Amino acid sequence: MKKSSTNNVRILHDYIKYLRDARRQDDSTIDGALKSINRFEEYTGYLDFNRFRAKHAIGFKKHLLGQKSCVTGDQLSKATVLTATRHLKMFFQYLVTQKGYRSKISYSDIEYFNLSEKDTRIANAKRKRNVATIEQILQTLEAMPSETALEKRDRALLAFVLLTGARDGAVASVKIKHVDLAEQSFYQDAREVKTKFSKTFVTYFFPVGELPSQILAEWLECLTKDLGYKPNDPLFPKTKLAHNDNQQFTAVGLLKESWSNATPIRKVFKQAFEAVGLPYFNPHSFRNTLVRLGENLCRTPEEFKAWSQNLGHESVLTSFYSYGDVPDYKQAELLRKLSKPAEKTTPEMEDQFKQFMEFQKMMAAN
Repeated sequence: MKKSSTNNVRILHDYIKYLRDARRQDDSTIDGALKSINRFEEYTGYLDFNRFRAKHAIGFKKHLLGQKSCVTGDQLSKATVLTATRHLKMFFQYLVTQKGYRSKISYSDIEYFNLSEKDTRIANAKRKRNVATIEQILQTLEAMPSETALEKRDRALLAFVLLTGARDGAVASVKIKHVDLAEQSFYQDAREVKTKFSKTFVTYFFPVGELPSQILAEWLECLTKDLGYKPNDPLFPKTKLAHNDNQQFTAVGLLKESWSNATPIRKVFKQAFEAVGLPYFNPHSFRNTLVRLGENLCRTPEEFKAWSQNLGHESVLTSFYSYGDVPDYKQAELLRKLSKPAEKTTPEMEDQFKQFMEFQKMMAAN
């Protein structure tokens, strides 16, 4: 089996350092870029990067568009192809600034990684999101068992994500000391918690009912009083495994270790929703749930700004553009209202419109 040339290995090592230290990208983003570059190397037979020409970019695009996914067996989506070609374009743009590549790679050849306008539009098209309602999540929490320590942990996990909207990477690394029940807050300290862009901020529990707070409080009491965990121990400890009588691994308790990644968290969510006959809502989708809740509860621009900040967004535009799509049912409801004769404007409606316009100005300023 062919392998990368010595030159390719060396420059890839430098590129990883550039992405991590100069571009400040996290390991998962870097892994995605390297996967795309490896696909390109396999396609070219591990051709030395300094021999790159436009024909390689053109051929690689055609190659990807005809490939099938190893996971689904379907043709690779346009979004996957777009991501891969963007990774390659960025990589070769880096190469043309490096010694030994400047005079050998034409910048115009790199532009051939661009997909057609049609394919780019298809790749960027928004897909319908699977978002749970607060009622569905509370229904799931009520149905989850809580007899053993493992069951209590899993139930508290779901409750915690609903209360905080925290990303699964942060949830996997949170420690007991980061949660303050008196203040109803989660201190996302980037020195210890894996936050996006290593940002440190405080999240106060969202108003999602008493049940999630009660579940989390009971779990903390179980951890500290019954199991003897200390403030510096993980809030959601890793499962302890041991061999059973059939020499198969089975869960026997908890370790005083954090999960290394978010995979076990997603598994808990999947099993919890399947148990009550609901589709799988992944942990990140709870952020969409909370944004929709905020759209219903927040009455002023200042309130929604605070709600957005609580999710770790510096700008409310992020909350709207990334999470705040109008659901189908609400879109239909609004359009039905528009088909009816307009009601007489009341002072209250005028005040709401004024607030909305002020909100728009604030978003533009951000």
